[in-house]
Amino acid sequence: MSGNTFGQLFRVTTFGESHGPAIGGIVDGVPPGIALGEGDIQPYLDRRRPGQSRFTTQRRERDRIHVFSGVFQGLTTGAPIGLAIFNEDARSKDYEAIKDVFRPGHADYTYQMKYGLRDWRGSGRASARETAVRVAAGAIARKVLGLTVVIRGALIQIGTERIERKRWKWAEVDRNPFFCPDAVAARAWETYLDGIRKKGSSVGAVIEVIAEGVPAGLGAPVFDRLDADIAKAMMSIPAVKGVEIGAGFGAALLTGPENADGMRAGKKGRPRFLSNNAGGILGGISSGQDIVVRFAVKPTSSVLIPQPTVTAAGKNTSVSTKGRHDPCVGIRAVPIGEAMLALVLADHLLRQRGQCGR
Repeated sequence: MSGNTFGQLFRVTTFGESHGPAIGGIVDGVPPGIALGEGDIQPYLDRRRPGQSRFTTQRRERDRIHVFSGVFQGLTTGAPIGLAIFNEDARSKDYEAIKDVFRPGHADYTYQMKYGLRDWRGSGRASARETAVRVAAGAIARKVLGLTVVIRGALIQIGTERIERKRWKWAEVDRNPFFCPDAVAARAWETYLDGIRKKGSSVGAVIEVIAEGVPAGLGAPVFDRLDADIAKAMMSIPAVKGVEIGAGFGAALLTGPENADGMRAGKKGRPRFLSNNAGGILGGISSGQDIVVRFAVKPTSSVLIPQPTVTAAGKNTSVSTKGRHDPCVGIRAVPIGEAMLALVLADHLLRQRGQCGR
C-alpha cells in the first residue's frame, strides 16, 4: 500500500489498523535540540480521544502515546521519532456479520477492487482511528513552529445547525463536547444531535481552523503552493469532502474590489490588511495574516437504518451497521484538522529555512 507518508522535510509516516494491536508512526526531519516529551503530545490526543461524551463513539481507548526513539534526555536528537498507540478496546466481532457485505458510503467496495482483499474489522486502514497518530505528529509540529504560531479549530456547523459568529468565543470551545465557540449553539446542538442519534442516523459538519502568527513567506507560487498543500492535508482526513480557504466559495459572489484585501501602511514596514478574504495566503505564499481554512465532513455511513447494498458475491441485500459509531464524525475532526495544518506549516517553515535561510 502506497501513500502512507505526508510532507517533504517534516515527514510523517503512519502505520496500523483500527483493530490491529497498535497504530503508530515515524516523524522524520525534526530539528535537534527541541524540548519534547510524551507530556507534550498527550493533551492533544486527549482532545481527540473517543468515548468522552454520548455524542461520539463509545469505543474506550486511552490513546496513551509511547515515544520510542528520537528523543534523549528530553530533547529531540534529529533522529526519526517513533510513536505508538496501543489499541485496547477493539471489538472485531461487531463486524463479523457484515464482513461479506459492502457498506454504502464506506471504502469496502473500492478497497476490494484495488487490493483484492480488505480488512473488514472496523475498516482497517481506512478507519479514522489512524488519525490519532496524525494528532500526535501535529503536537510535534507545533513544537517546531514555536509558541508564536497558535493553531485553533472549532466546529461551526452540525447538519443544518450553524453557529452565530457574533457569539464566537474561543474559551467556549473547551467547555462543551462539540468544540463549539458559540455557547448558545452548543446547547441547541445537544438536543439536535440526540434526536439524530436516537433515530440511528448521522449528520455531517463544518470545521474551521485558524493559524495565527504565521510568518509571511511560507509556500511557493506554482505546485508547492501553501494553500494547495493545506487543501491536500485536509482532504486526506477520512470523510472530508470539501475544503475552502479564506472566503472560499464565497469569493465567487464578490466583485474584484470586494474580494481584494486592501492594504495600508502598518508597523515595522509591513502593510496592514483591511480584510482577509485570501485566508492569509496570496499566490501560494503566506502573507502574515491569519490562515483560515474550513472543511466539510460527510455524515458517517455507519448507521442503524437499513441501507440497500450488495454482497461481495454480487447479491442484493441490505445492511444495518451495529457497533459503536459517531453520530457526527466531524466533532472529533477538530483536533485532527488542527494537527494537519500544523504539519503543513512546520514542513513549509523548514523548506523556507532551507531555501532562504530564514
